[in-house]
Amino acid sequence: MILVVGATGQLGGRVARRLLDSGKAVRVLLRDGLTFDDVRAETVRGDLKDPDSLQRACAGVDVVVTTANAIAARQPEDTIETVDGRGNRNLITAATSEGVRHFVFTSVLGASADHVVPFVRAKGETEQALRESGLSWTILQPDLFMDVWFPFIIGPALEGGVVTLIGEGKQRHSMVAMQDVVGYAVAAVEQKEAANRVLVIGGEPVTWRDVVATFAEVLGREIPVQTVPPGEPVPGLPDFVAELLASLELYESLVDMRELSRTFEVETTTLHDFVRGFVAARA
Repeated sequence: MILVVGATGQLGGRVARRLLDSGKAVRVLLRDGLTFDDVRAETVRGDLKDPDSLQRACAGVDVVVTTANAIAARQPEDTIETVDGRGNRNLITAATSEGVRHFVFTSVLGASADHVVPFVRAKGETEQALRESGLSWTILQPDLFMDVWFPFIIGPALEGGVVTLIGEGKQRHSMVAMQDVVGYAVAAVEQKEAANRVLVIGGEPVTWRDVVATFAEVLGREIPVQTVPPGEPVPGLPDFVAELLASLELYESLVDMRELSRTFEVETTTLHDFVRGFVAARA
């Protein structure tokens, strides 16, 4: 049995369905009031903030896959501290107690316990707790999700508005398609090569300027761009999103995916292919 935590989110839902499609027995953790739209999955009620519910959810489970985070929090009590911090540590404790064989944790690229960004720091603290737990583990460290961040940045342009970049938007980052991360999450469940390994996952290195230019090419029109200095608030963006985007101006994240792609047989999605599919889905 595989427990998927975060299955009502974009990434977790795709992971759960891919595992079900491959014939795996899947249990999904659901908070009160939420449902999962695939009847093939077993459901269990629980919450990362409720350790007893996690104990019940992990009973009889071989593998835990968690993609849950507080980015799209539905309740005010769901914060980086309660979900990405204590909540994930609660899940590790429950998995250890119930004899779970393997734990797959979705972190972020650059996670560390002393990172200046609270969200990234909480991921790093969870990675550390998982390594010290005694469990067999796989840590997924994806770069920025194109599926998540493009709507934040490019969304206004799709409605005829202006794209706002923090800084000059000229640093290169290996932004990744969510479907690629799903492939590695499933590989972490199925392949022994993923055990006790950090999988750093990215796409082709691009800048935000490249992203805007690719959307302009696919849309067939110019996209106006304005910039704000790092540290300035951005209308329409949550503060922690603006904070994370501002931090991207301080470094580049260049991920060579050739070895990982060969090992786990996951093809890397290009920026142009992703944008073309993204625009077509909204046509």
